Amino acid sequence: MDVENIVSTEWLASEMERKNKELVIVDTRFNLSNPEEGYKQYLEGHLPGAVYVDLEKHLSAQIDKHGGRHPLPDVNILAKKLGELGISNDSKVVIYDDQGGMIASRLWWLLHYIGVSDPAVLDGGWKKWTSENKLITNVTSQPSPKTLLPLINNDWKWVDHLEVKKKLNHPDTILIDSRENPRYLGEFEPIDSVAGHIPSAKNYVWKNVLNEEGRWKEREELITHFSEVPLSKEVIVYCGSGVSACPNILALKEAGYSNVKLYAGSWSDWISYPTNPVAVENEREEDK
Repeated sequence: MDVENIVSTEWLASEMERKNKELVIVDTRFNLSNPEEGYKQYLEGHLPGAVYVDLEKHLSAQIDKHGGRHPLPDVNILAKKLGELGISNDSKVVIYDDQGGMIASRLWWLLHYIGVSDPAVLDGGWKKWTSENKLITNVTSQPSPKTLLPLINNDWKWVDHLEVKKKLNHPDTILIDSRENPRYLGEFEPIDSVAGHIPSAKNYVWKNVLNEEGRWKEREELITHFSEVPLSKEVIVYCGSGVSACPNILALKEAGYSNVKLYAGSWSDWISYPTNPVAVENEREEDK
């Protein structure tokens, strides 16, 4: 699916072959249960020329009392790091991971937010690239540093818990929970201290924007997937910590939604405020 936010392995291989000077490939593989594993995998083998970005070291700030398990990073620190990796505001950045685009979409969202004009996620990621026996290497890239100015893009705003609280049950706002259905329902909570979801939120599990092969669904399929979400509404998307919400944001953008915002702290931030309401439901919504 060769579109603005998603590129195919064939397209990327072609751009690499013609030595596109604006192209920067970023490996974001990361294991939440073993934070060092992603970088070790990168050292063992990665796409030629790819640089590595770590979810917790580079794409998140330090955990505090509030802000969730993966607070948004300081934009100046992030821009400096990405500039050192050869990314400028005009770079064509292609991002991959081995988790269906979950981590890659986090960087994709952040790049849009800080003013990088043309980021994209690799369709099928590491799994598809290697299954096609395309070239990989263990040679670490030494990019030429670039200047990346953090120019905050107001079309990619994020919201905090106060904004979400204000919008609960608002007729012009749809709140989307991206987590697995049992966590949304409050039946099972393996990570956070409180189970359930934000009242009025609808459950659209992020993995359901992918097909059975782990590739992104086509635009028409995504339009159907989100058909119960009116295009005219403001859409606020959250997950556990602001990471797996990002693939849903990408899919919503592909489906034509323009007013989509990330609740950056997500559920782990929401429950850090004891007065915030929590809902638990018995009705399953597995078809979404």
